[in-house]
Amino acid sequence: MQQYAQWQTNLEDIKAASELLELEADEELRQETETKITQLNCFLEQFELHLLMSEPFDQNGAFLIVNAEADETDTQDWVEMLLRMYGGWGQKQGYKLHIVDEKGRDYGGIKSATLEISGRYAYGYLKAETGRHRLERISPFNPNSKRPTSFARVEVIPILDDSVDLEIPERDMEIIMYRWDGQNMNKIDTSVRIVHIPTGIAVGSTQERTQLQNKEKALVLIKSRLFAIALSQGVKTIADIRREEIAAIATNTIRHYVFHPYQMVKDLRTGVETTAVAEVINGELDLFLKAYIRHQNQPIHDRIPLTPQ
Repeated sequence: MQQYAQWQTNLEDIKAASELLELEADEELRQETETKITQLNCFLEQFELHLLMSEPFDQNGAFLIVNAEADETDTQDWVEMLLRMYGGWGQKQGYKLHIVDEKGRDYGGIKSATLEISGRYAYGYLKAETGRHRLERISPFNPNSKRPTSFARVEVIPILDDSVDLEIPERDMEIIMYRWDGQNMNKIDTSVRIVHIPTGIAVGSTQERTQLQNKEKALVLIKSRLFAIALSQGVKTIADIRREEIAAIATNTIRHYVFHPYQMVKDLRTGVETTAVAEVINGELDLFLKAYIRHQNQPIHDRIPLTPQ
């Protein structure tokens, strides 16, 4: 295995350098050795996490959907903050990011958005983000400095590859092709919205250049979302999806973000928390993502119980 051979070579170089440093101090060699040790530890940790991400589709890219739970300024602003947070994390990982759909901005924020994150293991890392995300802060939009609590729901689904043969009967889909934006009759709106009639699941694509491209993207998204729902319900086909249980997706509060009266971000499943709120909001999510992956691979009796919500 080429990667293993490279690690072995790096380890031998580190050992040789350590022996030289025991004989004679060399600041440049010491710094170079410390850098190699750090790099090797990072490679080994990544290898460990990839071994733990062994579920179907963990190696796939992901669609990440964020929805505001309330039609108000603070909540829509919270959706926009979460979208930037995941985008920041994705950029740090070197993933390709693409906004598929975006709705709202009635109050300056976003009602809902779908982010496509392309790259290996994007779904494996992010699938744990499905759930409600709770924000407490002093509202920047309220002159009385009130401290509202805002909720947004995140849903993460795998981008399906060619290994999944999934067809949705045309009779089960309502495809809405928009033509005008309703405000400027000189501007063509290429948006496409698809509703899966049996389940009521709806998706949209608004950011592609042509209507055909938006339709193709929406079809990929609806298939991925329905497949993920069927998988979560433990059913074999889309026809077996239980519509009454769909609303239960992403209803558990999984993380608290507190900006005031103190600063803290806490994951309610693993118990991991940090006071580095600004860093988390800027995309430093590895602390939580890695902890959850390891948490899920612990024996059930060793896990921290979920906090009742």
